[in-house]
Amino acid sequence: MSPHAEAEHVLAQADCLHDAAAVQDAYDRLAAAIGSHYAGRNPLVLCVMTGGIMPAAEITRRLAFAFELDYLHATRYRGSTQGGGLVWKRQPEAKRIEGRHVLVIDDILDEGHTLVAIREALLGFGPASVKVAVLAEKIHDRRAPGAHAEYIGLKVEDRYVFGCGMDYKEYWRQLPAIYAVKAGAVRGR
Repeated sequence: MSPHAEAEHVLAQADCLHDAAAVQDAYDRLAAAIGSHYAGRNPLVLCVMTGGIMPAAEITRRLAFAFELDYLHATRYRGSTQGGGLVWKRQPEAKRIEGRHVLVIDDILDEGHTLVAIREALLGFGPASVKVAVLAEKIHDRRAPGAHAEYIGLKVEDRYVFGCGMDYKEYWRQLPAIYAVKAGAVRGR
């Protein structure tokens, strides 16, 4: 089965965990909480690529105060369904972070190894603060030491999830709802 056909099949069989309305409500709540903390503080908002692109767009368009927006790219998945070693593709410039309030926006807090590494790297640049916002937090007991997010939109089951920036083997990031792969949906596995 081609990767495209597999992605189509997985979506057709998937369970919807949070529909588009629930996701929009979560974005509204996240933006309200972020706005009450960051308004007037001239924050630097960093989108974690590639998964954070959808949540960052949705959250930042709801913010009614001045902020700078940039991105960073650190990954462990590289198109697979299981994590590998951390790969830095782009770190923001240290001079943009020093003394600033920094908000990192990502799609999901799963085990958290990537977010721990990102937070540690950013703290090394001397910011005034670093906080993390995620659309979803996966509920399980495999969290990396120190992995956390200050702003969490939704909780999801301990399953392979996709949509709203999260991917199924690089497909379906654009979906407006959060889905979970149904057990046995992938043929030949």
